[in-house]
Amino acid sequence: MRYGLRIARIVLLPLVALFGLGFFLFSSLIQPKTASDVRRADAIVVLTGSDNRIPEGIKLLSRGKARRLLISGVNPATKRKELVDLAPGSKHLFLCCVDLGREARDTVGNANETGQWVKERQFKSLIVVTSSFHMPRSLAELRRALPSVELIPYPVQTPSLDGWWWHAGTLQLLLGEYVKFLPAFVRCFGAQIGQGAGLWGSARQCRGNASAV
Repeated sequence: MRYGLRIARIVLLPLVALFGLGFFLFSSLIQPKTASDVRRADAIVVLTGSDNRIPEGIKLLSRGKARRLLISGVNPATKRKELVDLAPGSKHLFLCCVDLGREARDTVGNANETGQWVKERQFKSLIVVTSSFHMPRSLAELRRALPSVELIPYPVQTPSLDGWWWHAGTLQLLLGEYVKFLPAFVRCFGAQIGQGAGLWGSARQCRGNASAV
């Protein structure tokens, strides 16, 4: 019995330490505050989830940061007017320059939906708008789907991540996001290896904060 416990400790302790180190590195990728500005790109994608993501994306579009915007993951039952109401005064932008993606049900679906949209329009650079805690996983999935497109993160703060290590709810949120990020990283890493990026290059592209291709 004691021998078995000793073997379990030898095996489990390094795994726990590796998991903890990985979580520490993951948490360092998350920007705690909404981005103040972003450079111009061909297009913008907003990944649905919280209401404040869409107004931020529309604000970037209105400032001329891109010429077209995709809202990915819109509920099929949601009407366009409901989205317009989230960003007052944006009706003209929705009429000319906003596309709605209604097929995605998760982040993998967001990446696939966005990938198809970007490829059809031959965009070369993309501003990604989503919550700050969701950004690393989103970038990893988008890099898998769009290996040759420049991804420019525009993180939105929700919820507050200041001093997250003191708040059990926020810590639980980040731990859950980290667990979801790991398979996203593996999928992205495999795709990058297939593109001939090499081990280090693939890891750099998929770590969740790199914007350059």
